[in-house]
Amino acid sequence: MKEKNTLICHRCRVELKAQKTYFEYLGHSFHADILRCPECGEVYIPEDLAKGRIAEVEMQLEDK
Repeated sequence: MKEKNTLICHRCRVELKAQKTYFEYLGHSFHADILRCPECGEVYIPEDLAKGRIAEVEMQLEDK
């Protein structure tokens, strides 16, 4: 039986696994360990990453 909080890929029907993933946004790159489908590579971006790291990149650009 799987845990209640387990996320499953909609396409592949397999459990998402935490993997180091590289992002590029507005010319800046960063990496984060996020949930990703081990079969198709689809990623799940949690709200805290979207609001935190991406907002951080936007603030760095505004400071320049």
